[in-house]
Amino acid sequence: MTTSTTTTDHDTIRRWAEARDGNPALVRGTGEDGVLRIDFNEREERLDPINWDEFFRVFEQNNLAFLYQEKTADGSTSRFNKLVRRDTA
Repeated sequence: MTTSTTTTDHDTIRRWAEARDGNPALVRGTGEDGVLRIDFNEREERLDPINWDEFFRVFEQNNLAFLYQEKTADGSTSRFNKLVRRDTA
């Protein structure tokens, strides 16, 4: 069985992403601030790298929470994540 966890803790989010070689990014052309993503070095043309300070500025400004999974059903490290509104988390 796999479980997901939701957090707003910046250190937890950063540690989770970096442990999976993930980096903060914005999807270009998706509104004023853009849509946040964690880039796992599978470069998408519309992803622009940003620093963690910028990531968390947009994260807080948009009142987001980070939904993530530690392990997959077979026990391997999961990269599943999703940014959701805090009021729906």
